[in-house]
This record gives sequence, C-alpha cells and structure tokens, in this order.
Amino acid sequence: MISHYEKKTGASVQLVTDSEAGKTTGLVNRIRAEGERPRANVFWSSELSQTILLAREGLLAPYNSPNAVDIPTEFRDPKNMWTGFALRARVLAYDPKVTRRSEVPTRWEDLSKPEVAAHLAIANPLFGTTRSHVAAMLALWGPERFTSYLDDMVEHGVLVTQGNSSAVRRLIEGSVKFAATDSDDVLVATRRGHLVDMVFAEFDGQGAFVIPNTVALLAGSEENTEAKRLVDYILSQEVERMLAQSDSRNFPVRAKLSKELRMRAPKASLVSPDAVADAMPEAVRICREAFLK
Repeated sequence: MISHYEKKTGASVQLVTDSEAGKTTGLVNRIRAEGERPRANVFWSSELSQTILLAREGLLAPYNSPNAVDIPTEFRDPKNMWTGFALRARVLAYDPKVTRRSEVPTRWEDLSKPEVAAHLAIANPLFGTTRSHVAAMLALWGPERFTSYLDDMVEHGVLVTQGNSSAVRRLIEGSVKFAATDSDDVLVATRRGHLVDMVFAEFDGQGAFVIPNTVALLAGSEENTEAKRLVDYILSQEVERMLAQSDSRNFPVRAKLSKELRMRAPKASLVSPDAVADAMPEAVRICREAFLK
C-alpha cells in the first residue's frame, strides 16, 4: 500500500517495520526512546492499546483527518490523537481434519482447562496483540482470577510460541489442536492452501476481542503537510477496502463498506480500549511471573 501511495502521489516514504514476534512493542519502545525528537512522522500500528499509551505519554500529536468523517466514534480518539480502522479479531484456530467444530471452545475462559491447555499454542503474551488480549482478560476478570487462569494454563502444558503465525504453524504441523491467534493469521494460512478454521471465541459469552489498526501523527509533526497527507491516505476508504480484500481480510469499520463487501465483523466485547491500556502494565508483570518462573 505504501508503494501504491508513492506511485499515486509521487511522494517518497521511508518505511520502518517491526518483527512479527515483537509487533508492535519494538516500534513503540523506539518511539519512547526517541522522545521529543522522533525520527518518524506517522505511526501505523496493528493494534490499539499501545497507541493509547503513546498518546497518554505525550508522544503523539492531534490530527483530525477529513477522511475519518465516516469512521464510527468508538474508533476515534476524542482528542484526535489517533484513529482506528480495519479490524481483526482474536480467534481460536483449529484443524477441522483433526478436531470437530463442536469440540472447539467458544469462550476464552475455557483455555485454562486441562483438556484444552495441554493442546494449545499461544504467542508470547509480552508482545503484540496477545499482549493486548491478556490485558483485556485482566481488565474483565481482575488480578486473582487472571493469575489463577494463567497458572492453570502453565500447569496443564500450554505451548508459548514466538508469535501468532508461529502458533498457527504449530497447529498445521499437528503439534497442537488449538491456536490462540488473530483472524488474519488463519486467513493467510488458508490462502496458502492449509486446512485451518477458526472460532470467534468470546469473553463470558459477551463478545469477541476485536483489534483495529490505528494511525497517528507523532509529536513534532503537527505542521508536517506530507505526514498529514499520508495519514489521510491510510484512513481513506480506498485503503480500508484494500485491506478487506487482501489476504488478511481485515473487517471494515465503515458500515457502508462492510455492507458493500459483505464482511460483517464479529460482535465486540464490552471491554473498553482505555481499560485494556490501563491493565496492560500489570498484565505484562503477571504474565512474566507466570510464564518465566
């Protein structure tokens, strides 16, 4: 998409990415290290919680893009520090040749059960979308229940992998029966010819954990016209359509586009993005103790 933008506008964009295992933590820490003198102008993240934390730390700049006018308010920061678009969801993947759909847990609470945890792969919860996912668990359940849940998973033999795609690979190889991952990792695997299916597991039966992309200006870029033009492009209907039609099949947040493409996102859980961001530091601490002791 960046190459499409460059061809379309004649602008030149220097793209800095992160590893699959470290997304998006590595880039976030780099932005923090650069502080008030960031080397970049625009931050495009594959999840929301870390973006909220950067905004709270004063490392983002406000910008109300005209292309965000048809994006629902729940995906827009009240102070215009960031805007969300193009959803994915946390899912439980399985191999339908090995496991019947009726045997797949439909609630995240069930992953700590011995008959599930012993056959489960998850990405390292200190990074990426798994980090946001466990923070949502802590926000919803409280520290006592969350800690007990992790301890049970460890006791029953959960497999921790480097990243979400690694968890799916272990499923494809037959090492596990279930993989907690993102919807796009499953869809990419199926596009490559692997027989993998998924369930949109829910929190206490109250909705799935959805993950919007976010884009924001970094602090110091308030007057940078080219940076704002890039944000406008990323937030365009054109890009959200491209993401929806890509291998990752991101769900549009725009109702009109969702209807046009016949891509209805799963019902979202009631946990708020701010609550997830609030819980993240404590969730990381508890996960580190549970998985590294």
